[in-house]
Formats: sequence, C-alpha cells, structure tokens
Amino acid sequence: MHIQRVGFTPVKGGRHLEHDSAALDRHGVVGDRDFSLVDPARGRVLKTVENPALLSSCAHRDGDLLTIDIGDKTITALPRTTGEIIEMDYWGRPAAARLVEGPWAAAYTELLGREVALIRSAVAGEFVYGATITIVTTASLRRLAELVGHEVRSERFRANFVVDTDDLEPHVEDSWDGREFQIGTARLRIRGGIDRCAVIDFDPETGASGTRLLRTLAGYRRHGRTIDFGVFAEVIVPGRIARGDRLTAIAG
Repeated sequence: MHIQRVGFTPVKGGRHLEHDSAALDRHGVVGDRDFSLVDPARGRVLKTVENPALLSSCAHRDGDLLTIDIGDKTITALPRTTGEIIEMDYWGRPAAARLVEGPWAAAYTELLGREVALIRSAVAGEFVYGATITIVTTASLRRLAELVGHEVRSERFRANFVVDTDDLEPHVEDSWDGREFQIGTARLRIRGGIDRCAVIDFDPETGASGTRLLRTLAGYRRHGRTIDFGVFAEVIVPGRIARGDRLTAIAG
C-alpha cells in the first residue's frame, strides 16, 4: 500500500488541491484549513454543504502570502489578522478565531451573494471536523464507482491522503481502527470511520450538484445514524508524508 494522493486547502470549503507532500505536526496537516469564512451577523462558520459555491474558489499559500482565485479575480496579499480573538460557532461547538483584514471578504461576499468575513483559526485544527487527518482508499472508491456506474473522483471526499490498496477488499480501512502506521517520517493512528454528508454530491471544482453518491452509500454503508466512507486518523509522531510513501503497520 502506498500514498496515491496528498490533498488539502488553506481555506475551508475551497477547492481541494493536490500536493506533492504534506508536513504534519501534532494538530494534523500544517496549513490545512487555517482559514474559513464566517457569517458575521450570526457568528457562525460557513458549512460547505450549505454554500457549495465555495468549491469554485481556489486558495494557495506561498510562504506568508495567501492567493485566492474567485471567478475571474486573483487576489494575493498578506493575511493580517486583528489582535482580537473572537468565538465562532462551528458545528455546534465554539471555535476561537481572528478576523482577517484584506480584500478577500468582498470577493467571497460577491461569490456567495451575502456578507461574509474571512477568519483565521486562533488554535491549530480549530476548523477540522472529527479527527485531524482523513484517509480514503482506492479499493473503496472503485467499489462506489461500480455501484453508481461512473468514475468517482477522490476529491469529492476531500481526504488528506488517498491510499492505493491495490487488490485488497473494498473498505479494508474499516479493519485498521486503532492501528498505527508509519508513513514517510510520520506515524498515524486510525480513529474510526468518517460520517459523510451531501457535500460529496457537489462537483469538487464547480459546486454543481448532480450525483447520488450519498444515497448510494446509505444503501450499504449506514451504521446506525452515520454513513461512513474512509477513516479518520490522528498524528502520533509528526513528520512528512509524500506521494508514493508506503504504509507500514506498527506491530503491537
């Protein structure tokens, strides 16, 4: 087994970009979802499933610079934050953040058709749902593609790491719960299945709807109130994981 794809985005909800490698600290992938959009009137972090147009935006980091492509605009500047820490609602829990000064808020407001503000997490991993790392496997993606009758791009699941499991059984990752793996110079512990929502039915580049992936998954991957696909993981030993790195199970 080896890493086929490495993916993350600096702005939550933006297009999930492929990278050659990712640095991991104890909070997860460094730079993953550091920024988010918020409804300032409600004090609530925006959910991608409720704002699929966010998927059409694309964010990049180059050192300290933040570049965001929105429609026909490309905006590059230093993301300067105010000193004040504010508390936002994120999936029903409080999340600490700082408002970001700069030209991005106006562009996102135009894209979404309502006033929004850009914020930066005050604590690493603050805008991450569930455990800090997400993993899907090629075998499980192939199985889902067979059931829906068309290719299923891994970007729909916004996983940090896509693992090529070759000819192993679909959903072999279910058996990894609690196990540790050495990947590159990092060590991860698997933390159970990822509960999926309707965001997987939106095109990962445009935000347009048009698939029935969630309904299909519900037909064979429902566990109680959850519909699982892929697994969460946590960082045990920080390091770097790159495309092509092999997974080695840690005995014990």
